[in-house]
Amino acid sequence: MTKDRAFYRNFFSIFTALVLQNVITLSVNLADNIMLGAYSETALSGVAAVNQIQFVYQQVLMALGDGLVIFCSQYWGRRQTGPMKMISASAMRTALVIAALLFAAVSLRPGQIVGLFTTEQSIIAEGVKYLYIVRFTYIFFAVTVILLATLRSVEVVKIALYLSVMTFFINCSINYVFIYGRFGAPQLGAAGAAVGTLTARIVECTVLITYIVKKEKNLQLTIRGYVQRDPVLSMDYFKVCLPMVAVQGLWGLNTALQTVILGHMSAAALAANSVASTSFLMVKSAAAGASSAASVVIGKTVGLGDLELVKRYAVRLQKIFLVIGAASAVLLYLIRIPVLSLYDLSPAAKDLANTFLIILSVVCAGMSYQMPTNNGIIRGGGNAVFVVKMDLVSIWMIVIPLSLYMAFVVKASPAVVVCCLNADQIFKCVPAYLESHYGNWIKKLTRE
Repeated sequence: MTKDRAFYRNFFSIFTALVLQNVITLSVNLADNIMLGAYSETALSGVAAVNQIQFVYQQVLMALGDGLVIFCSQYWGRRQTGPMKMISASAMRTALVIAALLFAAVSLRPGQIVGLFTTEQSIIAEGVKYLYIVRFTYIFFAVTVILLATLRSVEVVKIALYLSVMTFFINCSINYVFIYGRFGAPQLGAAGAAVGTLTARIVECTVLITYIVKKEKNLQLTIRGYVQRDPVLSMDYFKVCLPMVAVQGLWGLNTALQTVILGHMSAAALAANSVASTSFLMVKSAAAGASSAASVVIGKTVGLGDLELVKRYAVRLQKIFLVIGAASAVLLYLIRIPVLSLYDLSPAAKDLANTFLIILSVVCAGMSYQMPTNNGIIRGGGNAVFVVKMDLVSIWMIVIPLSLYMAFVVKASPAVVVCCLNADQIFKCVPAYLESHYGNWIKKLTRE
């Protein structure tokens, strides 16, 4: 009974903090969309296109962070902090290299990169204005993500929530001033939104580093520690992490391809997708929080060596995921009309956004089960390869080819294409269930 109470307390404390953090973080995107939508639908579409680049980048960084959490949580279960610092240093170096490469790519070919998402020259022009400024956030964001993941591995999660609240108010305030040109400031439109995002990222990173230097006691992170290397630990980390980077990166590319496909169908479909996907991602925060919390709980329990408890927790977590999925689906369906009323969209774009949100309400139920089961339980238990294989087959051999065929050969409606693009969130539930109950990773844990 004591272990049961500890399980629920541990899971829901991490889950609640992460969900609130995600919701507040995504509220920044929602506020950006609403402000830009009121300013210009073209600006909204341009920023939405650029944000697909940010989304893929974010998924790769999150994979680096999640790999860190899974690996370090097992050491934290044994209270071995030395290896955790080395792993965090490996993750940080990798994240900074990726940030530098992305910065270089978008600096050299900004117009061509935005042009991947739409053929409308006016939308491309707005996107380039935004990208020119927002590219400077990449380094700050990389540092923040890895440091927060390092803190999460020792169950320090509230600082992320506080940072998200701060970032929300900074970003929204600066957006209001520079998008519309308030208080004598220039009216910058999409570029004004980028100024708000850059300022918020710089302040967020600075405050987090200050907190770690002055307050963090578990790991006692220092700059010197981040230049030290341990080749053996680094290799072990990358063995766990690279499959996760592949999964998250491919999933990010899949999401970006949704924007590419819809953006080449019509400008209204691109704007509608931006609105619907932002609302969907906010509700999806519950599944993302459950996934991260489950990976910490499972990873820590594996580190303790109590394998029967690992299996019992896996079953219990999946029951929680089902409840989260049902609640998330109902919530997204109910909020769609109030959310759409906040936007100043064309009738065609608003009707499409409403249809997309109804479809995504159904998708949300399946996603809220399969994603935390795969990324939290199975991957947290050490079997990242299964998740990679399943995503490769489901997304790149089924979903993307089917969606491209329906969009450009059959010339199906955007609603049908959105159904095809999200079909994997439903049919991945069955393999997730089978692997979590009967997979080889459980047998491997038992042998170990």
